[in-house]
Amino acid sequence: MFQSHKKNSLIILFVALFIFILILFKIDYQNSHRKLTFVVLDVGQGDALFIESPTGVQILIDAGPSRKVLSELSKVMPSFDRSLDAIIMTHPDQDHIGGFSDVLKNYSVGSVFESGVSVDSNTYQNLKTEIESKKIPDFLARKGTRLDLGGGAFLDILFPDRDVSSWETNEGSIVAKLSYGNNSIMLTGDAPVKTEKIILAENSVENLHSDILKLGHHGSRSSTSVEFLKAISPKYGLISVGLNNRYGHPHQEILDLLKNFGVQIFRTDQLGQIEIKCDKIEPCKINK
Repeated sequence: MFQSHKKNSLIILFVALFIFILILFKIDYQNSHRKLTFVVLDVGQGDALFIESPTGVQILIDAGPSRKVLSELSKVMPSFDRSLDAIIMTHPDQDHIGGFSDVLKNYSVGSVFESGVSVDSNTYQNLKTEIESKKIPDFLARKGTRLDLGGGAFLDILFPDRDVSSWETNEGSIVAKLSYGNNSIMLTGDAPVKTEKIILAENSVENLHSDILKLGHHGSRSSTSVEFLKAISPKYGLISVGLNNRYGHPHQEILDLLKNFGVQIFRTDQLGQIEIKCDKIEPCKINK
C-alpha cells in the first residue's frame, strides 16, 4: 500500500511538472510573438509615424503638415486612449511638425525629443511655447541615445551627433533605427546625402542594416544615396508622400534605384495608411 501511494505521488508530481513546463513554453512563445506596431500615417505631403511597442508604449514621430494627423491617429488608437508616451520632431519643417499643435490639444504627451535645429517660423515657435506651457520635458536627441520602448523594442538615435542648431533643417534631421528582435526599421526624416555620409562614416554596415527603410525626404533625389542604400540593404522601402504633389516626389531616379536593388516599395499616395506588424522572430508583415 505504501508503494502504491508512493507511485501515485510520483505520477502527480510528474503531471504537475509537465503542466508547469507547458506553461513556461506558452509564456515564452507569447512573449516572443508579442507584436510591435509601426504605422506610416497618411498625412499627405509630409511625415507622421506611429509606434506602439509590445508593452503598449506609444510614440509619434512627426505629425504631418496639418490636423489630418488626428483622423489618422484615430485609426490606430482607441477613442478612449488620449495619451502618447513621447513625440519626436525630426526637424522643424511645416510638413513634419504642422500637426503637433493639434496633437498637444487632444493628447497628453509624456516627453518631447527634437533635433535642436532652430528656426524662426511661427509654427515652430508657437509649438515650443505650448510645450513649455504644458511643462512637457523637452530633450535633444543625440547619437547614442537608446529609448527602451519595452518588451525588447528599442529606438536608437544615430543622428544628430553634434550641435545642429544652425544647420539647414533637413541636414539636421533625426535619424533613428527601430529594432525588435530580428526585425529593424531605419527612420530617416528628411536627411539628405550630406547627413547620410556622416552616418555611414560613424557606423558599421552591421549597425545600419535594416529590413525596412522609411525613405528620406519623401523619396526625393536629395536623399537615399547608393552608398546608404547598400549599407542598409532593405527588403522594403516606405515612402510618405502626397498625391500629385508639386515637388514631383518620389523622384523617378529613386524609384529606379530601389527597383535595381530589389526593394519592394510601399507609398502612402497609392495605398493610404501603411501598417506593419512585427514580432521578435518572424519577418514583419505589411498590411496595406
